[in-house]
Amino acid sequence: MAVLQTQGVHHITLNGADRQTSIDFWEGVLGMPFVFEQPNLDAPEINHLYFDPGDGRLITIFASEDWEPDNTANPNGIGNLHHLAFMVSRATYTQAAARLKQAGYASSGEVDRGFMDSIYFRDPLGQLMELACYKFEPPAGHTHTDVLHQAHHIRVAAGAANIVDEHLADAIEFLVQKGSGTLSDT
Repeated sequence: MAVLQTQGVHHITLNGADRQTSIDFWEGVLGMPFVFEQPNLDAPEINHLYFDPGDGRLITIFASEDWEPDNTANPNGIGNLHHLAFMVSRATYTQAAARLKQAGYASSGEVDRGFMDSIYFRDPLGQLMELACYKFEPPAGHTHTDVLHQAHHIRVAAGAANIVDEHLADAIEFLVQKGSGTLSDT
Protein backbone atom coordinates (compact mmCIF):
# COMPACT_ATOMS: atom_id res chain seq x y z
CA MET A 1 0.00 0.00 0.00
CA ALA A 2 1.35 3.44 -0.88
CA VAL A 3 1.28 6.02 1.89
CA LEU A 4 0.46 9.68 1.50
CA GLN A 5 3.67 11.09 2.97
CA THR A 6 3.15 14.36 4.83
CA GLN A 7 5.86 16.99 5.10
CA GLY A 8 4.59 19.02 8.04
CA VAL A 9 1.51 20.88 9.17
CA HIS A 10 0.21 23.20 6.44
CA HIS A 11 -2.30 25.06 8.61
CA ILE A 12 -4.82 24.59 11.39
CA THR A 13 -8.25 26.23 11.22
CA LEU A 14 -10.39 26.90 14.27
CA ASN A 15 -13.87 28.34 14.59
CA GLY A 16 -13.57 31.67 16.34
CA ALA A 17 -16.08 34.26 17.43
CA ASP A 18 -16.12 37.85 16.20
CA ARG A 19 -13.14 39.27 14.28
CA GLN A 20 -11.77 41.48 17.08
CA THR A 21 -11.82 38.70 19.70
CA SER A 22 -9.65 36.62 17.36
CA ILE A 23 -7.21 39.43 16.61
CA ASP A 24 -6.95 40.40 20.28
CA PHE A 25 -6.07 36.84 21.28
CA TRP A 26 -3.95 35.47 18.43
CA GLU A 27 -1.97 38.64 17.78
CA GLY A 28 -2.45 40.56 21.02
CA VAL A 29 -1.77 37.73 23.49
CA LEU A 30 0.21 35.14 21.48
CA GLY A 31 2.09 37.64 19.28
CA MET A 32 1.16 35.97 16.00
CA PRO A 33 1.15 38.55 13.21
CA PHE A 34 -2.24 38.94 11.51
CA VAL A 35 -1.07 38.43 7.91
CA PHE A 36 -4.25 38.53 5.83
CA GLU A 37 -7.97 37.92 5.70
CA GLN A 38 -10.56 37.04 3.11
CA PRO A 39 -14.04 35.56 3.00
CA ASN A 40 -14.36 31.84 3.75
CA LEU A 41 -14.64 30.58 0.17
CA ASP A 42 -17.09 27.85 1.25
CA ALA A 43 -19.29 30.27 3.24
CA PRO A 44 -18.63 33.88 2.12
CA GLU A 45 -20.63 35.37 5.02
CA ILE A 46 -17.86 34.09 7.36
CA ASN A 47 -14.51 35.86 7.55
CA HIS A 48 -11.26 33.86 7.32
CA LEU A 49 -8.38 35.34 9.37
CA TYR A 50 -4.77 34.17 8.89
CA PHE A 51 -2.05 34.37 11.56
CA ASP A 52 1.64 33.36 11.47
CA PRO A 53 2.53 31.24 14.54
CA GLY A 54 6.23 31.96 14.06
CA ASP A 55 7.36 29.36 11.56
CA GLY A 56 5.83 30.80 8.39
CA ARG A 57 2.93 28.37 8.46
CA LEU A 58 -0.60 29.44 9.29
CA ILE A 59 -3.19 29.32 12.04
CA THR A 60 -6.50 30.37 10.54
CA ILE A 61 -9.69 31.40 12.28
CA PHE A 62 -13.23 31.50 10.93
CA ALA A 63 -14.92 34.58 12.38
CA SER A 64 -18.37 36.13 12.21
CA GLU A 65 -19.76 39.22 13.86
CA ASP A 66 -22.82 37.09 14.68
CA TRP A 67 -20.75 34.71 16.85
CA GLU A 68 -20.45 35.66 20.52
CA PRO A 69 -17.40 34.58 22.54
CA ASP A 70 -18.10 31.74 24.97
CA ASN A 71 -15.25 30.76 27.28
CA THR A 72 -16.86 27.53 28.50
CA ALA A 73 -14.21 24.79 28.37
CA ASN A 74 -14.44 22.87 25.10
CA PRO A 75 -15.66 19.30 25.55
CA ASN A 76 -13.00 16.67 26.12
CA GLY A 77 -14.27 13.71 24.15
CA ILE A 78 -13.35 11.21 21.48
CA GLY A 79 -12.67 13.01 18.21
CA ASN A 80 -12.48 16.45 19.83
CA LEU A 81 -9.37 18.61 19.85
CA HIS A 82 -7.75 18.36 23.29
CA HIS A 83 -5.26 21.23 23.02
CA LEU A 84 -2.96 23.15 20.72
CA ALA A 85 0.70 23.45 21.70
CA PHE A 86 2.95 26.26 20.53
CA MET A 87 6.72 26.30 20.84
CA VAL A 88 8.23 29.22 22.73
CA SER A 89 11.80 30.13 23.62
CA ARG A 90 13.11 29.54 27.15
CA ALA A 91 13.14 33.32 27.68
CA THR A 92 9.45 33.59 26.71
CA TYR A 93 8.56 30.50 28.72
CA THR A 94 9.98 31.95 31.94
CA GLN A 95 7.75 35.01 31.47
CA ALA A 96 4.63 33.23 30.22
CA ALA A 97 2.69 32.67 33.47
CA ALA A 98 3.17 36.28 34.59
CA ARG A 99 2.33 37.72 31.17
CA LEU A 100 -0.78 35.53 30.85
CA LYS A 101 -1.91 36.69 34.29
CA GLN A 102 -1.29 40.32 33.30
CA ALA A 103 -3.43 39.76 30.19
CA GLY A 104 -6.23 38.27 32.32
CA TYR A 105 -5.64 34.57 31.63
CA ALA A 106 -5.33 31.97 34.38
CA SER A 107 -2.72 29.28 33.74
CA SER A 108 -1.47 26.00 35.12
CA GLY A 109 1.88 27.52 36.01
CA GLU A 110 5.02 25.68 34.98
CA VAL A 111 4.59 21.92 34.34
CA ASP A 112 7.61 19.61 33.91
CA ARG A 113 7.00 17.10 31.10
CA GLY A 114 10.42 15.42 31.28
CA PHE A 115 11.70 16.44 27.84
CA MET A 116 9.92 19.80 27.81
CA ASP A 117 8.29 22.34 30.08
CA SER A 118 4.69 23.44 29.55
CA ILE A 119 2.16 26.05 30.64
CA TYR A 120 -1.54 25.48 29.95
CA PHE A 121 -4.36 28.02 29.69
CA ARG A 122 -7.67 28.48 27.90
CA ASP A 123 -8.28 30.92 25.06
CA PRO A 124 -11.33 33.25 25.10
CA LEU A 125 -13.42 30.47 23.51
CA GLY A 126 -12.54 27.75 26.02
CA GLN A 127 -9.92 25.93 23.90
CA LEU A 128 -7.02 24.56 25.95
CA MET A 129 -3.67 25.97 24.79
CA GLU A 130 -0.13 24.97 25.70
CA LEU A 131 3.08 26.97 25.53
CA ALA A 132 5.92 24.43 25.33
CA CYS A 133 9.67 24.80 25.61
CA TYR A 134 12.05 21.94 24.88
CA LYS A 135 14.72 21.27 27.53
CA PHE A 136 17.33 20.55 24.85
CA GLU A 137 18.62 21.66 21.50
CA PRO A 138 19.29 18.96 18.90
CA PRO A 139 22.82 18.60 17.55
CA ALA A 140 23.56 20.17 14.18
CA GLY A 141 21.90 18.30 11.34
CA HIS A 142 19.24 16.73 13.58
CA THR A 143 15.74 17.67 14.70
CA HIS A 144 13.98 17.55 18.05
CA THR A 145 12.16 14.50 16.71
CA ASP A 146 15.47 12.72 16.01
CA VAL A 147 16.58 13.25 19.61
CA LEU A 148 13.20 12.21 21.05
CA HIS A 149 13.09 9.06 18.90
CA GLN A 150 16.52 7.98 20.14
CA ALA A 151 15.69 9.01 23.75
CA HIS A 152 12.59 6.82 23.55
CA HIS A 153 14.71 3.75 22.78
CA ILE A 154 17.06 4.60 25.66
CA ARG A 155 14.10 5.15 28.03
CA VAL A 156 12.48 1.83 27.10
CA ALA A 157 15.78 -0.06 27.52
CA ALA A 158 16.18 1.55 30.96
CA GLY A 159 12.61 0.62 31.96
CA ALA A 160 11.78 4.25 32.73
CA ALA A 161 8.22 5.58 32.58
CA ASN A 162 9.07 8.73 30.63
CA ILE A 163 11.94 10.55 28.97
CA VAL A 164 14.17 12.50 31.39
CA ASP A 165 17.34 14.60 31.05
CA GLU A 166 19.66 11.55 31.19
CA HIS A 167 17.89 9.96 28.21
CA LEU A 168 18.10 13.22 26.26
CA ALA A 169 21.81 13.63 27.00
CA ASP A 170 22.53 10.04 25.98
CA ALA A 171 20.45 10.41 22.80
CA ILE A 172 22.31 13.58 21.81
CA GLU A 173 25.66 11.87 22.50
CA PHE A 174 24.60 8.90 20.36
CA LEU A 175 23.52 11.10 17.45
CA VAL A 176 26.73 13.14 17.55
CA GLN A 177 28.95 10.04 17.72
CA LYS A 178 26.96 8.34 14.95
CA GLY A 179 27.36 11.38 12.72
CA SER A 180 31.00 12.17 13.42
CA GLY A 181 34.00 9.97 13.04
CA THR A 182 37.00 10.09 15.32
CA LEU A 183 40.65 9.14 14.98
CA SER A 184 40.87 8.47 18.71
CA ASP A 185 41.30 4.93 20.01
CA THR A 186 39.05 5.64 23.01
